[in-house]
Amino acid sequence: MNYKGQLSNEKSRILILGALGQIGTVLTKYLRKIHGDNYVVASDIRLDNLSKLGAGPFEIIDATNYDSIVDASKKYSVKTIYLMAAVLSANAEKDPKNAWNLNMQSLFNVLDLAKNGIINKIFWPSSIAVFGPSTPKVNVPQTTIMEPTTIYGISKLAGERLCEYYINNYNIDVRSLRYPGIIGWESDPGGGTTDYAVDIFHKAINDEVYDCFLSPNTMLPMIYMEDAIRATTEIMNADLVNLSIKSSYNLSGLSFTPNEISKIISQFYPNFSIHYKPDFRQRIADSWPDSIDDSKAQIDFKWKSLYDLEMICEQMIKNLRSKKNPIV
Repeated sequence: MNYKGQLSNEKSRILILGALGQIGTVLTKYLRKIHGDNYVVASDIRLDNLSKLGAGPFEIIDATNYDSIVDASKKYSVKTIYLMAAVLSANAEKDPKNAWNLNMQSLFNVLDLAKNGIINKIFWPSSIAVFGPSTPKVNVPQTTIMEPTTIYGISKLAGERLCEYYINNYNIDVRSLRYPGIIGWESDPGGGTTDYAVDIFHKAINDEVYDCFLSPNTMLPMIYMEDAIRATTEIMNADLVNLSIKSSYNLSGLSFTPNEISKIISQFYPNFSIHYKPDFRQRIADSWPDSIDDSKAQIDFKWKSLYDLEMICEQMIKNLRSKKNPIV
């Protein structure tokens, strides 16, 4: 099901790989609003929930298939790629080989596209999963010990090193952020360990008990989706000479626990109930830091988070209520 409109080549386009994912869905709509529907090409390996992306070109692309990305890039005069296709932390633990293949081969593909002069710029997201039990727990600095214990974190750390290698050896333009957990209402959770902070709102507005797979005092770095998208566009719009980090920038919004977020939700839903039933994802969360120092991002591209926990809760509940009961 490809877009049928005729596109001219007077302007280079953006290609988003993994556009139907948790972040890709929101990023696609945001970039189309900025650049115009026809200038942002969405792609994924599947077609479900395609209506979430709105108008604009769409291609079925397997991000592990180099030739299919080349074909789409030439067809639409693509010069910038956002590689959002990935298997996230919790899902990756269920099938490590598949996660490694998708996460690494897709990155090799877009890096080689830049190396071969087909595209000019890449955004590739890393994650706080690159950190591990030996990493400092509080205000993790930009450069620190990184010994991840999950296949997702291992692939992201390898990806950071690979990006820096291509930058240093082939002089290509790759930009990256270490995303913390992302909280948003527009798309469904994508199989990450921090997804409890999205699921909990869905249960609350539906008057359901939430069974939390983390313990009540598990502190994790988080960020609201709007802040995450803004940080992504800010680093992509920054002058390359100002970007001193060649691997991936620490990014921070705020840190909180399931107990803290549930207390705020209870202010909106006094009868809300949460039960704590930690599973294998607790081990993953325990390997990650409590908080992140993103001062390099603040200096290099003027990054600043705008949302605190109360604001996030208010926005999540307001928008999920509207989504559940739209005004006709």
